[in-house]
Amino acid sequence: MKVSAVVLLLVAFQAAAAVVHATAPGTPTVGYYKGKCDCSVEGIVRDTVKAALDADITKGAALVRLFFHDCFVRGCDGSVLLDPTNANPYPEKTSGANIGLQGFDVIDRIKANLESACPGTVSCADILAFAARDASRYLSNGGIDYAVPAGRLDGVVSSATDAANNLPGSTFDIAKLIANFAVKGFTPEELVILSGAHSVGRAHCSSFRDRLSAPSGEINPYFRDNVLAKDCGGAGAGGNPTVENNIRDQNATALGNLTSYAVPASGGASLDNSYYVNNLNNLVLFHSDWAIVGSNATLRHVHEYADNGTLWNLDFADALVKLGKLSMPPGSTGEIRKTCRATNY
Repeated sequence: MKVSAVVLLLVAFQAAAAVVHATAPGTPTVGYYKGKCDCSVEGIVRDTVKAALDADITKGAALVRLFFHDCFVRGCDGSVLLDPTNANPYPEKTSGANIGLQGFDVIDRIKANLESACPGTVSCADILAFAARDASRYLSNGGIDYAVPAGRLDGVVSSATDAANNLPGSTFDIAKLIANFAVKGFTPEELVILSGAHSVGRAHCSSFRDRLSAPSGEINPYFRDNVLAKDCGGAGAGGNPTVENNIRDQNATALGNLTSYAVPASGGASLDNSYYVNNLNNLVLFHSDWAIVGSNATLRHVHEYADNGTLWNLDFADALVKLGKLSMPPGSTGEIRKTCRATNY
């Protein structure tokens, strides 16, 4: 009888602990999964990311972007991964602010591998954080590397409206950008640092169509008229093709003499400080990119990182760690999802 009572108390305690774990997100810590899995959680993520990028390197920029677009809305809770349902037809990924998001298939693959090795243990939010780090390391040829705090829970709320209201817009001026980042606790310098991620990836023409009529003081006129306008089919044309973010990765024939401005990838890297060199030459896509050279609060940092790629690597790593500390709103419910595309209920 006493043994049964002890067993019942133990079961009750374990159940209560599970409820607390499912509803009370903690503070992420480095090495969180040590002792929680017989497998290497970070090793599985690293190997899966490497295989995905070996097959399609564009997935690297997608993973870094996914992490930013997740954390900047409701904190780092994996809410950007949730698919539409009858109950919630418009989650974050359906927002216009999230146009072109990719990499979901890589996250699915990582989750499946982890569920097979260590079921019900690793959150999708932590997977996003690990994958962004591993993609950054891959794309920078090892130049960007850092320890990732973990222990996040997955959110159960996802709203396209929240995404639209929180993510910075590609047409923002410098005042709006600084204010937008300040809400999340980031300085003007950190705004500049995180903007450097635009050295990789692609953008839809709708995100920079305003640049096709921007004055020559804001954008190189040849780049505007003979590269971007042609790629986008003209300022008034329909359709919404994509263009490489970095002049380095665009068609050399179309660039003509502008190829002399293109900073080649160093050491096989592509996530690097070339964004800042391009920006000083008015060779960036978005108005929000150009805007950071229009204020002394940010311009000096553009010069700083254009001159020192190693410094940017280190500061970008620090900024991603800080980004990963953005937490869910107070009182939020969290869980460990069985699949990253749906809540557990």
